[in-house]
Amino acid sequence: MSTPPTPSLLLLHLPPSILCGIDLLTFTTTPTFHGIKSLPSGLHFLFTSPSASLSPRDGFWFLIPRSTPPPILHRKWDPERETLVPCTEDEARAFVIGKGGWKEVYEKRLTPYRQSAVEGEATAEDNKWEWLTEHVTPGLLTRFTRSEEWTIGSTSSGVQDRDEIPGLSTQEARSVIGEEKELGMLGIDLKRTWREGAVGRERTEQARDKSWVLADVVAKCVPEVSGEGMKVGEEEEKWKSVILGQMEVCFLMVLTLANYSCMEEWKRILGAVLTCERAVWEKPRFFAAFIRLLKKQLERVDDVEGGLFDMSDDGAGFLKGLLKGFKRTLGQKSGDVGDRADDVEEEYLEVEKWVKEQYGWELGDEFVRKGTLQLEDGEMVEMETGEMEGEDESGEYAPVIVEL
Repeated sequence: MSTPPTPSLLLLHLPPSILCGIDLLTFTTTPTFHGIKSLPSGLHFLFTSPSASLSPRDGFWFLIPRSTPPPILHRKWDPERETLVPCTEDEARAFVIGKGGWKEVYEKRLTPYRQSAVEGEATAEDNKWEWLTEHVTPGLLTRFTRSEEWTIGSTSSGVQDRDEIPGLSTQEARSVIGEEKELGMLGIDLKRTWREGAVGRERTEQARDKSWVLADVVAKCVPEVSGEGMKVGEEEEKWKSVILGQMEVCFLMVLTLANYSCMEEWKRILGAVLTCERAVWEKPRFFAAFIRLLKKQLERVDDVEGGLFDMSDDGAGFLKGLLKGFKRTLGQKSGDVGDRADDVEEEYLEVEKWVKEQYGWELGDEFVRKGTLQLEDGEMVEMETGEMEGEDESGEYAPVIVEL
């Protein structure tokens, strides 16, 4: 055997008993483990960590193309940096020869991508990975990681998520907490969602309806998206590739690396998309795809170490409030929209049903706020609750007109 008969990833000098993961599978390495074979085509993510504890993790994305002969990728372990780094073909060839040749390495030292899978068949986990990376592209990974090697670690961070240490300059802070790889975030600032120079009603509308800021983000990432001379379907596909692709990458980096900055970016995307109004009716296919993706991701939240966030009825105010607000937006559909948003409503009902079954969330506004309650001694008293005022902007949370 001169080369492996299936797409393979060769990992040189990988020490035993370290944590290693590829896509949605995590395991501890053994002395005979030197890589993975039978890799399906498409994008994959591999990470390592010196221990299985909460030590920093480093990883890289890679692409397996459909090609003949099957591609062979290789990396080597850097003992000083305790991470995998690129290596030359000569280094890989010398390593294989030292282990007895490709036949020996392929049959005894490379682990199948899915050990439980029948040769040639896809498992449920394979499909889940494909679903969770549907909108991820090589171009997005280059922009997001700011590297052609597509590397990222637990401490990689977007500029807006970096911690500032009072009294220390940026250079001094880096010497304390270490150099962080900068990530390419979308630049969403939920505290400022209106265009430069907007005043009056325009500014108020863009503060409440995040449609403009999403269009601006997409236009900056894909400059040719201007809405002029472009069909609606084509523009929606660009929105998917930029916003949903970023959402997918960030969620998976939280899932595998526990990356804090990616968690914050994921929450910013949810905060922007679920508070849109005008764009919901203009780009219904994008919003249907977004809700569908959100449900797939929520089905994996328990896979995150320590939980993605508190999903209890009391602790999930962030997401629960957004979903309630989005439901109110869907309920405000005007007659000229027709059936364009039917898919969005159907996908939302699936999410609403799922969170109710899993966590007991009630996303409707049908709550008893005032009524009569009978006490143990038989006395009847009138009760009123204000717990929901924050969510429906009533009571002390009601908007106030201020004269300037």
